Amino acid sequence: MWDKIRVVWQIPELRQKILLTLGLLAVYRLGFQITLPIADQDAIKAASQAGGVADMLQAVAVFSGSALTQVTIFGLGIMPYISASIIFQLLGSVYPPLEQLQKEGESGRKKINEYTRYATVAICVIQSWIYVNAYIVNMGLVDAAYLDAAGNLGFGWKLVSVLTMTAGTVFLMWIGEQIDEFGIGNGISLLIMAGILAQMPSAGFDLLKQATLELGGGPGGKLGIEQLLLLAAMFVAVVVGVVYITLGQRQIPMQSAKHVRGRKVFGGTRQYLPLKVNQAGVMPIIFASSLLMIPSMIFRQLGNMNWAEGSYLATFFGWTSSAFEFNSFFYVLFYVGLIYFFCFFWTAITFNPKDVSDNLKNYGSFIPGYRPGKRTADYLEKVMFRITYVGAGFLALVAIIPTLISNSLGVSPQVASFYGGTGLLIAVSVAFDLVQKIDSHLVMRNHSGLLE
Repeated sequence: MWDKIRVVWQIPELRQKILLTLGLLAVYRLGFQITLPIADQDAIKAASQAGGVADMLQAVAVFSGSALTQVTIFGLGIMPYISASIIFQLLGSVYPPLEQLQKEGESGRKKINEYTRYATVAICVIQSWIYVNAYIVNMGLVDAAYLDAAGNLGFGWKLVSVLTMTAGTVFLMWIGEQIDEFGIGNGISLLIMAGILAQMPSAGFDLLKQATLELGGGPGGKLGIEQLLLLAAMFVAVVVGVVYITLGQRQIPMQSAKHVRGRKVFGGTRQYLPLKVNQAGVMPIIFASSLLMIPSMIFRQLGNMNWAEGSYLATFFGWTSSAFEFNSFFYVLFYVGLIYFFCFFWTAITFNPKDVSDNLKNYGSFIPGYRPGKRTADYLEKVMFRITYVGAGFLALVAIIPTLISNSLGVSPQVASFYGGTGLLIAVSVAFDLVQKIDSHLVMRNHSGLLE
């Protein structure tokens, strides 16, 4: 392995790409140390330790490459760009002009990227305005020096904060595009992965503060040696399971028809059509987490209103606000249900059995035992339904593992988040993609890959 790493650094072009990528990622992390001018550092620290809204924002920050609880210039991260990309990807399947652009190749892709950038700026302005008013101002995170005589933050400072956070997101979008063009790997995915890995030192420090060298633990909920060993074994097991399912495929046998050209016979080979078990990737978890934020915030606000004591509304909204708290029973139940729904929804958008069947027919290939056309499409749809059900169950299990570990072993949510959820899935997927990109450079120069 060390010889392969040495070979990687001996290739000038690959070394330059890696160094550029590391430099841009360092700039990305540097921006998270610069807070907005209006922010009160002491109030931010107290709010981040209070839980509630902070825990919810921390969960969202995992898959968006943001730092919503720290009130920095990169506070929104690349979440608006991800939202814009998802919107255009969904519109591409229902809006004919956009679908036609997707089929135009490189020119169409550039046009869609241009529209995505414009949409990112619009989403940034909306999200940052809501973030400033709903979180920074309402939570009392504004420095007293920026408040007027009535204790309110002026419109000018709100506008400055919105423009600063919008510019920060646009800059991160530019960094991601520079990594795509001049660096190594997928820029946006690497930014998210860097944000996830940056939380590991603090999570490890929290785990050490909870640990003791005594068997059976110690006073105050301290973790004993046997619990630490159990956590280590569970982490290895979860990572192995995530890797196994992420790379898992259902290989459909496929036969190509023979073609005679003069005296030569072409085709007739037996191949496989790979169908990924986890076809939807991490998108169902992202959709489910984002969607559950809406009722959580609404019911929390309604539950905190001054209802008449003993009224039905006070009882109802008090129950709903507690039922939809982060990591509560009903929250997890709806979380799993939405993951299943979005797994099938996203798979239906990204995988079209009829198009795959038509492509096989056009290239002279067929699945043995099934006639080309509708029979093949029905068979592929049935197989995809079965493996999607398994993939959705896997995603649901990975999503709730951090909650189970946090509640059963008493570790902090930040430590438990590395045992599953969106962060672990993204880190594994991006790591494999990065290794494949490096392998492609090595193979082109007649070197063996990193995993060979």
